[in-house]
Amino acid sequence: MVVILVVDDSATDRTRIAGLLSRMSGYEVLTASGGAEAKDILSATAIDLVLTDLQMPEVDGLELVRDLRRNHADVPVVLMTGTGSEEIAVQAMKAGAANYVNKTSGPQWLRENIERVLASQGEIQSHKEVLKSLCRDEYEFLLGNDRGLMTSTARFLRQVAQSTGLCVDSDLPRLGIAMEEALLNAYLHGNLELDSVLREGDSDQFNEMAQERSVNQPWMDRKVTVRASISPQQFKVEITDDGPGFDPTGLPDPTAPENLLKPHGRGIMMMRLFLDEVQWNKRGNRVTMIKNAHPS
Repeated sequence: MVVILVVDDSATDRTRIAGLLSRMSGYEVLTASGGAEAKDILSATAIDLVLTDLQMPEVDGLELVRDLRRNHADVPVVLMTGTGSEEIAVQAMKAGAANYVNKTSGPQWLRENIERVLASQGEIQSHKEVLKSLCRDEYEFLLGNDRGLMTSTARFLRQVAQSTGLCVDSDLPRLGIAMEEALLNAYLHGNLELDSVLREGDSDQFNEMAQERSVNQPWMDRKVTVRASISPQQFKVEITDDGPGFDPTGLPDPTAPENLLKPHGRGIMMMRLFLDEVQWNKRGNRVTMIKNAHPS
């Protein structure tokens, strides 16, 4: 049985909408006369969907949407709009409402929109349940010399890690930054053989050289190979470039005060700070990075 909470300060509208829903099979309907009462009900009762008016005294529909986004993110909201509420309806949609219906909507249109939202929410929850059973997800990419590809791949890997619940949300941006730095290192310093010392002076020269080498031999045909194995327990990524390699032990300490603001070694510093393990092969053209699951 789907439990729907109808919120409206108008007793007439509240009774009418609740009556329409009650006559539809599969719905249990609760009502609240305003946002404050709705918050109390949501705190005490499992609600599947909130159907709320927008213009109400004290806690209006927009504030209720924002509160649900903060405290009951899994509960979708459908707005009931009327004349004069168009602007607040747009704000509420931006704030997280899932859909809206006109207060004068007929029962069929009302049901269609509610079912559409419930179906979408069900798919999201189902996806979450499937991901809880994920044992391992593996990917392999062969990337051309394109800076945008490096950034997009880093974001994709971060999103996969997020979906598995591998680490807390506050660690996800850091994980994404570490991946992007590693991929850009492989592309710029590995395949294109550019020295980051160039960035300390004329950064335009660095960018111009990158653009020139990416379309000329012997650099243009080089690739960045990414192999990723991601599970709820561990995030492991191996990035290999086609360049000559380097000696990571020969880098100056990027955490030393005199080097902290210099671009040389900055990416490696963040990789080491944000990940649990960072190891290079003997040639120095392949880095393996590991992030273990955050302890519960």
